[in-house]
Amino acid sequence: MPGTSEAGTGIGLLVIGINHRTAPQRLRDCFARVEADLAGALEELRDAGLGEVALIATCDRVELVTTAGDAALAGAAFAALLARRGGGDAAAALYRHDGAAALKHLFAVASALDSLVIGEPQVLGQVKAAHRLAAELGLAGAGLEAAFAAATAAARRVRRETRIAERPVSIAAAALQLARDIHGDIDRCRALLLGPGEMGELMAEQFQRAGLAHLVVCGPPERAERAAQRLRANLVPPEPLEEALADADIVIAALGAGRAILTKPRLAAALQRRPTRPIFVIDLAIPADAEPAVNDLDGVFLYDLGDLERAALTGRATREAASAEAWRILEAELDGFARRLAQRRAMPAVVALREHVETLRRQALAEAGGDAEAATRLLANRLLHAPSEVLRERMAAVPGEAEAMEALLRRLFRLEGDEERIE
Repeated sequence: MPGTSEAGTGIGLLVIGINHRTAPQRLRDCFARVEADLAGALEELRDAGLGEVALIATCDRVELVTTAGDAALAGAAFAALLARRGGGDAAAALYRHDGAAALKHLFAVASALDSLVIGEPQVLGQVKAAHRLAAELGLAGAGLEAAFAAATAAARRVRRETRIAERPVSIAAAALQLARDIHGDIDRCRALLLGPGEMGELMAEQFQRAGLAHLVVCGPPERAERAAQRLRANLVPPEPLEEALADADIVIAALGAGRAILTKPRLAAALQRRPTRPIFVIDLAIPADAEPAVNDLDGVFLYDLGDLERAALTGRATREAASAEAWRILEAELDGFARRLAQRRAMPAVVALREHVETLRRQALAEAGGDAEAATRLLANRLLHAPSEVLRERMAAVPGEAEAMEALLRRLFRLEGDEERIE
């Protein structure tokens, strides 16, 4: 189980995971099985002895995030969890990050910088859901709360200040974005799947996941019936096609009959029956189902595979350029988190120091009998006595630290001669 380790977070964070880079294809079904029952998986980890733990599960990763001190226990429990869900030999594909490296990894996952598709918009929601479920089950202590809150804040800043999620990076995402540009909300649209070929079914499925509620399938009876059942869509007869076209806001063409089915006259007739509503045609067929002249119609928007691929390539280039700026933001957020944590760790000592000084002040006033000069002299001597003794002993015992300790002393008390070092 390879990993990286750095000190510095102060919360003992540990991440053990398996993802699209480390898992062979045969193991990836277990990702979905974990995602389908996250609560049950977390209960199993608690039963295995992990008291503070969260699970991030997506289509391309499953990760255990914990502050448990026993990394061997966490690793064994996680491997056993995956094995029970079909990942029997997953142990060899696990990776591990500790401390500051684990925190940086969590920030990167939440910001979709470690995803199969950089900038995936749904990843932050999945990370937040993992945090929320762990909290609901009483498995998110102060350490996990701090880590997840900081990762979420960093991811939001990345979204706000970069173009990481601005353009689509897949053919389906490009088609969805175009559909929204043309029609607005997908859930109000009616779609026609013409064919259907495998790519057409996959595209229709992506539209349904995005909110498309009304889909009809039209094509050769046997193929169209199977597709309609799988997609839970309505089935319409191939003739007359004009009626189905007139009712469709989006046409996914994947018939590949070897000749143009979506002709200019046929679509012109459909537009006459819906004069104020455009038709978005996604032609996935090879050879094409739509003739190029369709683009001449005012009210038809035709995009073929080449058009969608170019849009996706532009999106990938935009996101890759934005990722460098996103990483700079993450580094700044990590530095800020470390400073805030250090300040919180220092607070008990600061409080104790103030209480100690107040005790010495009262003792000095009581012993001086109201003489202010005597009281301040007593207070100054007692404040400096113990630190001076410790400093002399330490500097004598470890000569190599003398210069650093003197520099710290000058900085703490703003001593003369240290002005250039004090901001």
